[in-house]
Amino acid sequence: MNILYYINQFFGQIGGEEKADHPFEVREESIGPSMAMSGLLEEGNKIAVTVVCGDNYAVENEELLKEKITEVIREKKIDLVVAGPAFNAGRYGMACGLVCRIAFFLGIPAVSGMFEENPGREVYGKFGYIFPTSNNASGMRKVMPKMAGFVNKLCRGEDVYDSEACGYFTRGIRHYYTTEKTGAVRSVDMLLKKLKGESFETELKMPKFHMSPISPAIKDLSRAKIALVTTCGVVPEGNPDHIEAHAATVWGTYEMEDYGGVEMPDTFVAHGGYTPVYATSNGNRALPVDAALRLEEEGYIGDLYEKFTVTVGNCMPVDRAEKIGKEIAQTLKEAGVDGVLLTSA
Repeated sequence: MNILYYINQFFGQIGGEEKADHPFEVREESIGPSMAMSGLLEEGNKIAVTVVCGDNYAVENEELLKEKITEVIREKKIDLVVAGPAFNAGRYGMACGLVCRIAFFLGIPAVSGMFEENPGREVYGKFGYIFPTSNNASGMRKVMPKMAGFVNKLCRGEDVYDSEACGYFTRGIRHYYTTEKTGAVRSVDMLLKKLKGESFETELKMPKFHMSPISPAIKDLSRAKIALVTTCGVVPEGNPDHIEAHAATVWGTYEMEDYGGVEMPDTFVAHGGYTPVYATSNGNRALPVDAALRLEEEGYIGDLYEKFTVTVGNCMPVDRAEKIGKEIAQTLKEAGVDGVLLTSA
């Protein structure tokens, strides 16, 4: 089978965030992950072409990406598409998911790998066979053999509909098949096992939703104390609290003077998931202190809380985000804050 392999600018060895706008590029040779997979494929299967595209370019030019990917698939007579793995890189995950969707509607199977919390899996999960990964590229050696083994299965024409047996995330697509027992009998069997305290496996797994109560609306903003909170990682120069670039474990509070005044010239961006250039030269572009002060001057809000709360949301696990969120909320509540303006990358 002929395989198209999609990777971003980083794994295409072009560059990091500064090259996120790198345009769509087709390479005849394997590179990075596509080279690794090429060595794991069975005879008769090959990486026919490697597509490299910057993360920003891909997510900002969906229609163009669709047009170009479709053109390459038809020109190279592609039978199967592989994208990533994207781990927990959000834009890369969205781009890989989009490529899987393009292949899906062309009737071609697609394989990828993502961390379970990657938004690309949530948005595009049904369009490809997505394998679970660690939250960063350190898990490449572990996931690549699994993805390649599955690709070989697809190429051999084997049954791959059992997600648990094959190791990929459930896609939520129903397939019809014949069983010896009717649905009524199977459901009674499950009920009896449940009543006996025996283990059983449901045929329809329900999603688990985490519900948070909605805070009551602020009745009069003109009398409210409002705080600025951000997950953009906009910290004073030197990053005094050593907030990590991804999967942050800490948060910090700073005042306007720490950034050199209202123009915030003494700003450093600790966040590792977006291009920091613009916010570094003016922190207001990610933490809008100037705009919040105008709201205060115009009487739209009562007071702007003098301390700004900062952390990095990039690749942060949900349970840790919940813990940090509670800590921040408690601190602001004790300071008499009525509401929060939250900015995110």
